[in-house]
Amino acid sequence: MKLHTAAILLLFWLGIFTVHTVKGSVSSQSIRKYSCVTLSPRQLNVRNLVSYEKQQIPTDAIMFITAKGIRICVRANQQWVQTAIKKIDERRAAR
Repeated sequence: MKLHTAAILLLFWLGIFTVHTVKGSVSSQSIRKYSCVTLSPRQLNVRNLVSYEKQQIPTDAIMFITAKGIRICVRANQQWVQTAIKKIDERRAAR
């Protein structure tokens, strides 16, 4: 009976150690929650955009974030996209 209890305690402590080790190594890395897989062909209204993120993997894209929190991916090499990024940056600097 003592051997059975010791084995359970050993498994319990190994489980806690494993969870702690995995949690520490994962939380120290920055992982993106969202990634651009499909790109919108439409030009967006700059007034509705509050932020953006640049992405290169899996495709070179810009993820715009609207005031409502909607994320829309577009091709990064379009002229209107570069203009929208500049306007968002200007708004941020004005705050």
